[in-house]
Amino acid sequence: MSIYREYDIRGIYEKELNEDSVTKIGYALSKHIKGNVVAIGYDARTHSPILFEYLVAGLNAGGKKVLSCGVVPTPVNYFCNYNAFDGVTADASVMITGSHNPSEYNGFKITVDKAPFFGEQIYALGREIDNMSMPSKVERLVTEIPAKEAYIAYMLEEFSHLKAMNTKIVYDCGNGVAGVVIEDIFDALELNTKGIFKEPDGTFPNHHPDPSVEKNLVDIKELLAQDGDIAFAYDGDADRIAVLTHKHNIKGDQMALLYSMKMDKPTVIGEVKCSQVMYDELEKRGCTAVMYKTGHSNLKVKMKELNAELACEVSGHIFFKDRYFGYDDAIYATLRMLELVYDGVDLDKEIEALPQTFSTEEIKVETTEEQKFKIIDSLKKLLENPPADFPKIKNIIDVDGVRVIFEKGWGLVRASNTTPVLVTRFESTIESEAKRYEDELNKLILQAKALV
Repeated sequence: MSIYREYDIRGIYEKELNEDSVTKIGYALSKHIKGNVVAIGYDARTHSPILFEYLVAGLNAGGKKVLSCGVVPTPVNYFCNYNAFDGVTADASVMITGSHNPSEYNGFKITVDKAPFFGEQIYALGREIDNMSMPSKVERLVTEIPAKEAYIAYMLEEFSHLKAMNTKIVYDCGNGVAGVVIEDIFDALELNTKGIFKEPDGTFPNHHPDPSVEKNLVDIKELLAQDGDIAFAYDGDADRIAVLTHKHNIKGDQMALLYSMKMDKPTVIGEVKCSQVMYDELEKRGCTAVMYKTGHSNLKVKMKELNAELACEVSGHIFFKDRYFGYDDAIYATLRMLELVYDGVDLDKEIEALPQTFSTEEIKVETTEEQKFKIIDSLKKLLENPPADFPKIKNIIDVDGVRVIFEKGWGLVRASNTTPVLVTRFESTIESEAKRYEDELNKLILQAKALV
């Protein structure tokens, strides 16, 4: 059951994801899809095409036809849920990807009826598979579709006004699948670009494809310093983005503030790790700012519920419903950021005009899958009656873990849904206070762990 996660299915090739398990996943999933057509794409990992065949066999056994996207970014696979190919639109989609995990990992991001298939749906799928027998072999029903070409054509039409803009753009695909589409888009728009590690290679020979980790940005920062005005970097399946200027590494919550500038008082959803500055600034502008759970599936569901125009995660998942379909797409986010530059927005000036805060990166506290949620429950009880010298608590938000609001900042402790860790983050308008919040909450975490 360990491969069935909150947002996706993820495991080690052959050991956990093999012909037996993946064929059964495809067959069990077919029972949850009302329509007949499933679009499948896959990333650059060496075992992705093999898992594709296993998954197809299971879906076909369940009576589903498969539209094959080939090697594409995750957003291209999502795109197939909203666009027809020879009059046929997918009723569901599966992206075979290990995202930014090490090369031995792979997994499945699933969309059914334009909605994420996640949480209890995935856990239930795992329980079904435990006691399932497969039907005998059936006919292979796979149709190749020009998903990549349709996606590129869409982007070229939407952003034709950027043609030949003179900004010097550098980008790092990290040997993931962003290069499959972004190079063609940049070339067709006649943009001044220089890319590195564009060739998809699932062994990731240059660096790990996770742009939220600073050490993975060394090469693109060097290229930016030498020959660029703005830089972009992507994760393995191109649903997360990093945006860099000569002065700033612009985080996802700051990106949301930039993107929302050109929208008419939008509803913007952030996650519990987002800076308070983002929520406060959005409210000042007359926008509606909503804090919700971390996780791309959670945010997509909340966006649909509230009909929100924009959502973001600090890590670089950016979701646009404004002029788009409401899912996270790093390629689309790139073009929207270039559009801001084209319209004369000075990114550095906008970032520097924001109130100054002192915040930590995500700090991870090792624990176990069995204990992590119990520790959060224990911590909540301790916060009901904190020590006498504990910083004054103004409010506690428990939509996802605990976000403790203090007089001059906040501290967050939440259980990761994908790994056996607690994730913490701290922020204050005063550096010493941010450190104090971190120290005091860490003491309570130790007490909470001892009680579990």
